[in-house]
Amino acid sequence: MSRLSIFPERSITEDADGPQPVLVIDEPKRIQLELDRRGIAFEQWPAAKALTQGLEQDTILAAYQAEVARIQAKGGYQTVDAIRMTPDHPDRDALRLKFLSEHTHAEDEVRFFVEGQGLFSLHIGAEVLVTLCERGDLISVPAGTRHWFDMGHAPCFCALRFFNNPQGWVADFTGDAISSRFPRLD
Repeated sequence: MSRLSIFPERSITEDADGPQPVLVIDEPKRIQLELDRRGIAFEQWPAAKALTQGLEQDTILAAYQAEVARIQAKGGYQTVDAIRMTPDHPDRDALRLKFLSEHTHAEDEVRFFVEGQGLFSLHIGAEVLVTLCERGDLISVPAGTRHWFDMGHAPCFCALRFFNNPQGWVADFTGDAISSRFPRLD
């Protein structure tokens, strides 16, 4: 189930387990409303196509051709790919570490989860919005938004990624260690 947990950036509600959220929401419409108030787009779409293990990226994109076309037309995205992570992926630890570092992008970060789950943490003003995205969730993080992503120790997800540039995922790391203070996927 998708979930949004809102934390103060500098938590005054902290215990032995770390910072405590001031609000937790697991109703999709309320998640959408809270994120929209902060400039983040969140929608739920059907992700009903079954994807067998080992599918090539082109096959995954073809399975979601209608959704890809709709998102590309709406946002003018030039490049689309499918990232699929499994617990046995040889680069999972290095990729997790890279994505866990707070960063921004010069373009919107748009993801449509077609399998599994991932945890987007958005650092907006004096808040951190920890957003659990699952199958069927579409999230669009505006360019320049400080954030990080956790796929967990044993990642199991597939997300379609949309880009305005042909280079794909390009990050500008902030150097802030804030991500170490907030909940992770595990």
